[in-house]
Amino acid sequence: MLLFVSMLCLGSFAQKKEVTVKAGTLISLRAVNTVKAADVNEGDKVSFKVSRDLSIDGLIAIPYGTMVSGKVIQAKRSSWWGTKGRLKINVTEIVMPNGTVLPIENGNIQINGTNRTASAVIAFLFVWPGCLICGSKAEMQTGYEVQVNVAANTTLAVE
Repeated sequence: MLLFVSMLCLGSFAQKKEVTVKAGTLISLRAVNTVKAADVNEGDKVSFKVSRDLSIDGLIAIPYGTMVSGKVIQAKRSSWWGTKGRLKINVTEIVMPNGTVLPIENGNIQINGTNRTASAVIAFLFVWPGCLICGSKAEMQTGYEVQVNVAANTTLAVE
């Protein structure tokens, strides 16, 4: 019995392989939730999922659905006088389920609303409440897709 269990354990270790994800490799991410600049603060976490399997040498190195976390680095709501909303999110790494960290570059996401300052000023010249015109909101919709690059060659264990 002990021999059988030992063979099963060795067999499961023998199936694990390693692949190297090269620097510059593109990874597609998709936003899990809608994020509005008016509803978040700098430092808040934003969730993404890997939107496609990343295969290397016929092995899935990063599976579809792997969770990825980003951080809000700017959140400005739209305001009076036509000022637009701004939302900036940064993704710097993917932490694999086994704890391996995959460093990311080009993970900056910037979403801006529309500036309506000119409209607000012109409206104000004719009607005083023109100053109450707000710019459009900055909002990242659920499913928003972004591509990021791997920053450095990283070896991952795969099954």
